[in-house]
Amino acid sequence: MTAFRDFNFKLLVVEKLMYWDGTLTPAFSLREHMRARGVEDLDRYVQNNALEYTVLDEARAYFEELEIPAELLATVEELTFDGGHQVFMECAPVWDGEDDLFDLHSLDDLRLLPNLRLFTGGLALKHMIPGAPDILAARGIATRA
Repeated sequence: MTAFRDFNFKLLVVEKLMYWDGTLTPAFSLREHMRARGVEDLDRYVQNNALEYTVLDEARAYFEELEIPAELLATVEELTFDGGHQVFMECAPVWDGEDDLFDLHSLDDLRLLPNLRLFTGGLALKHMIPGAPDILAARGIATRA
């Protein structure tokens, strides 16, 4: 079992494999997941329960339990940090990107991606993790704004 230390780092990997590459299937849809539980209007549900600025428990549970085989992790050569990721919308469907909800807290999970060579949006990491650009450079991972 591959264990991620930083949930938000795992979400970046899920974005790449599930929503960009389509190799981690099936693609998770929070709206479909909640509809199966009787929630027809997800936005109203989020607002009525004051969940605008949080990862919904249902999405967190799904992504925390999601197994990503080492073979798929080895295919990741590039990660992108961007507030518009689909996986973020699946976790927090009315999130506006104006807070640190999906900021990374650790780069320990780089160890799970042996072929990672480029981190797009990596310069933003310096505001999240002290020394992040140096950590990436030491691993031979280039950054792009």
